[in-house]
Amino acid sequence: MGESRDLLTPEQRSRNMSRIRGKNTKPELLVRKLLHAKGYRYRLHGQAGGSKLPGRPDLVFSSRRKVIFVNGCFWHFHDCKVGLNSPTANAEFWETKRMRTRERDLAQREQLHAAGWDTLTVWECELRESSVLEERLTAFLEGYVEGSPPYGAPDPAVPEVPAESE
Repeated sequence: MGESRDLLTPEQRSRNMSRIRGKNTKPELLVRKLLHAKGYRYRLHGQAGGSKLPGRPDLVFSSRRKVIFVNGCFWHFHDCKVGLNSPTANAEFWETKRMRTRERDLAQREQLHAAGWDTLTVWECELRESSVLEERLTAFLEGYVEGSPPYGAPDPAVPEVPAESE
């Protein structure tokens, strides 16, 4: 298979890339609007008590010790159709860049968990189903921790202890 070439000049590519925002993206604004309408208040971009949190989460709920990241599927290598789509031009560069981002995201979330913060990642592809997204955000903010079973459900990682007979 032949090598794919970039159709843009380096200057055009640089200009395009410089316009990609890391803050106040459309997906982030949508999540913020939804949560604000439900009465939730938050700080932006990793601010918590005058310091910045690892990974600079998009939304910080300090009193709840919870943070939300709103990630683009392509940039953060999500396992959906968009996230798995790899550019053919300069493929090795993009693969390396996206893997570094994925590893950095994981390390930052581990730092947050170690510091006592619960994290939730909202993927760009999840924004299409607003009612499902709203339920997920509410469940997270009201106590459910991503990766653990819903309240009332037994945790499959914890074996049940048989009741003692009298």
